[in-house]
Amino acid sequence: MGKHNIKAEIVSQKKLSTDIFDMTLNVGDMAKEALPGQFVSVYVNDGSKLLPRPISICGIDAKHKTVRIVYRIAGKGTELLSTYEAGTRLNVLGPLGNGFNMKNEKAILIGGGIGIPPMLELAKQLKCEKTIVLGYRNQDTFLKEEFEAYGEVLVSTEDGSVGTKGNVIDAVREQAREGSVIYACGPTPMLKGVKAYAEEMGLEAQISLEERMACGIGACLACVCKSKEVDGHTHVRNKRVCKDGPVFDAKEVEF
Repeated sequence: MGKHNIKAEIVSQKKLSTDIFDMTLNVGDMAKEALPGQFVSVYVNDGSKLLPRPISICGIDAKHKTVRIVYRIAGKGTELLSTYEAGTRLNVLGPLGNGFNMKNEKAILIGGGIGIPPMLELAKQLKCEKTIVLGYRNQDTFLKEEFEAYGEVLVSTEDGSVGTKGNVIDAVREQAREGSVIYACGPTPMLKGVKAYAEEMGLEAQISLEERMACGIGACLACVCKSKEVDGHTHVRNKRVCKDGPVFDAKEVEF
């Protein structure tokens, strides 16, 4: 098991909704080693953009040697990435980071915004009973139908256009859903709410902080988060999201 740095070929790319794109890459043997919750660093073919774009893995197909990434245009790099067509080759480094620790216990899967895609492969691989809670801004509920193949799906929207008006925790409370372990990925305010809810209910929570990475390999320290333990690398109460995570036990992370 190790990192592969390869020239990956784009198998397909399509636009899912405003600013959200769905790309499948042929990554060879990397696909056999990838786990739910891990990510890849994708280099765009532009010499002025030296740092790669770390993007979470949405789907894994070891048989066909592909991984799928679903990403939002967030800057010039991802904007350029969205213009590439099938057949284009890109440098891809991966699989990176620590994935989810999958347990055979009744689960609540929570994804918010661009934290929704990495929950799809987890939903597929978890063989336990599960409730899937997805948080969107509005009625643009990308990937929702795909999740429905793997469990009951609850939706929250900020504007109330679909499902529960509010956030993902509002949806969990409204539907009174129970589980032994929570797996979550999304923006920091959402993860803060998940951590508080897990503490209140006495549940284990694994949270992925994938939204705060730059280099993806632990060198730039742009993605540190506060932790309860002292980090051996920086000797302060920090963890590097890309290297030590992106998945953490919620008890380890301080917001």
